[in-house]
Amino acid sequence: MEKREIGNSGLKVYPFAFGGNVFGWTVDEKESFKILDAFVDAGLDLIDTADVYAYWVPGNKGGESETIIGNWLKKSGKRNKVLIATKVGKPMGEGKKGLSRKYIMQAVEDSLKRLQTDYIDLYQSHDDDKSTPLLETLETYTDLIKQGKVRVIGASNFDGIRFKEALQVSKDNNLAAYECLQPEYNLYTREYYEKELEPVCRERNIGVISYYALASGFLTGKYRSENDLSQSSRGAGVKKFLNPRGYKILAALDKVAAEYKVTQASVALAWIIARPGITAPIASATSIKQMVN
Repeated sequence: MEKREIGNSGLKVYPFAFGGNVFGWTVDEKESFKILDAFVDAGLDLIDTADVYAYWVPGNKGGESETIIGNWLKKSGKRNKVLIATKVGKPMGEGKKGLSRKYIMQAVEDSLKRLQTDYIDLYQSHDDDKSTPLLETLETYTDLIKQGKVRVIGASNFDGIRFKEALQVSKDNNLAAYECLQPEYNLYTREYYEKELEPVCRERNIGVISYYALASGFLTGKYRSENDLSQSSRGAGVKKFLNPRGYKILAALDKVAAEYKVTQASVALAWIIARPGITAPIASATSIKQMVN
């Protein structure tokens, strides 16, 4: 398995990213450490998280995932074996959201502190912030790169038009540019990425690190009916896939998985990895057993 470059950044990763959204939500710190150790021991290196993970859990304040990863980095001593990707911009309480210079400067310090590291390999705009000029955001990121606190920048959840605008602002003002895009993309959710985003990314050599690679677990094959949704706290997000199109996709996964004697999840991930322009899909696991399967 060869490494792939994130856009034109010089950073290279193996084509699979672990999704840290489960840390501090469905996985406690002890189990998180085991999963991260197994991930790195398997030779993989890209860990994706965000400051907002897991803000939605009752009693949480946000930053729980970064804190767990930071504690693992300190205990394991494996900082030089991984690339850490985190994000900024999603709402985390009163006054804590967006991509203004003031907020990014505070948010990056908070993330660095939680992660217990001096730098973030890939810092991503989690959402487009149309209330803040693109120039202001990109100037801020450029300063962070000059300060050595961020190596590369990326964007998530941008539409094609705004993403192209951001790239143009960087070019026109000689600023750091987004080297990757993080869209939702999987065997079920394909149309918007393939029509609106893929052409831009391939034309500009933008890396693509796709999220919901397994459609919230639907593409693992464990959700076959509404009765199965109670298996996981993420089950409610799977209901929308239980339709004729979803069942047709599952049938195809079942067939290929049986032919090659692998899991449905492996087939779904292999399909994304083989797509032109894809750098790495993101997938999560809540146990060692899930990850190795």
